[in-house]
Amino acid sequence: MKRLFGTDGIRGEAGRFPLDRATLQVIGASLTARLRDRLPDRAPVIVTGRDTRESGEWLEQSLLEGARSAGASCLSAGVITTPGVAFLARALSADAGVVITASHNPYQDNGVKIFSPSGKKLEDSIERLIEGDILAAQLAPPQDVASSTIDQDEAQHLRGRYLDFLDQEIGHDLSLHNLTMVIDCANGAAFELAPALFRRLGARVIALNYQPDGRNINRGCGSLYTEKLQQTVVDQKADFGVAFDGDADRALFADSSGRFVDGDGAMWVLANHLHTRGELQNGIVVGTVMSNIGLEIALRSRG
Repeated sequence: MKRLFGTDGIRGEAGRFPLDRATLQVIGASLTARLRDRLPDRAPVIVTGRDTRESGEWLEQSLLEGARSAGASCLSAGVITTPGVAFLARALSADAGVVITASHNPYQDNGVKIFSPSGKKLEDSIERLIEGDILAAQLAPPQDVASSTIDQDEAQHLRGRYLDFLDQEIGHDLSLHNLTMVIDCANGAAFELAPALFRRLGARVIALNYQPDGRNINRGCGSLYTEKLQQTVVDQKADFGVAFDGDADRALFADSSGRFVDGDGAMWVLANHLHTRGELQNGIVVGTVMSNIGLEIALRSRG
């Protein structure tokens, strides 16, 4: 069977298979059917969100149409970060979370990421079943599906719930008062949430690339292009800078002198912070094969 799901879900050019309206309807219906197999006594609950690409709204609506036609109860947070949907899937005790995004890719692309109720990636066995339904549907005549709309008030409430969580539970003992930070929102999913969050935490925020138009997501900005962020930190005499990617599940940094801080640098700072507070569980830091050996040596020097 052809593999459609990669490590980050399904990705491709929006409007072409498998990122077309009919296939998104099949994905929604298939996901619902697979969840119903495990939930015979009630309708599955699915929460969705998307980034700012011009294709995102109709792709999300198509998925919702398929899911609702198969009997799912659906909630949409509208434009929200990928971690935001993962949080909502867990906080709302939903049966799945779905994000319409192609992360750091250009606006022409889009994709589908599906989370389990724990906020982790959907298990491979269900992805294979959904792939089978998609490929089978290519051979079947199209079915009429009722149109689906997104409740904007509900979406705003869900985004607010995520923002409250970040502020009150993650940032409850964190004060950014008297700090100036530059944030590059990549004209993506963090364009409203990130400035709002850091201002709540007391920072003076200088926001870059926070005016999405559906096509400027990741265009010369965000975590792929940090040069302007670094220069703005220097020009504004800011304390640090943060650059997100299009769906804000990635962040890179600049220090007060504008120097780029990569993932290894961030791991070093976080590990030392947690270790000092006695919160580094078992004294262990988990990296990937992408991590520099220098990080391992430095961490070992701290025990």
